Amino acid sequence: MVTVEFAASLRRHVDCAPQSVAPGTLREVLESALRAAPELAHYVFDDQRAVRKHVAVFVNGQMVPERIKLNQRLGAGDRVLVVQALTGG
Repeated sequence: MVTVEFAASLRRHVDCAPQSVAPGTLREVLESALRAAPELAHYVFDDQRAVRKHVAVFVNGQMVPERIKLNQRLGAGDRVLVVQALTGG
């Protein structure tokens, strides 16, 4: 299984515990995890189903620069972290 966790900055909008989902592409994994909290998808994806510019996705600690295709293959034991970028001054 692949573990998907949404950072606290996203969970404050919609609570979603870490999810264990079947391996597949990064898109398949994210979509599966978001089934547990479909309201959270609006914060992660834009209306074209690309990762929003203010959201960063990490796989095993490495930031994924791809925002549209998300076709990176994930396997059992991989960990995904979805973080909402915060700015301020």
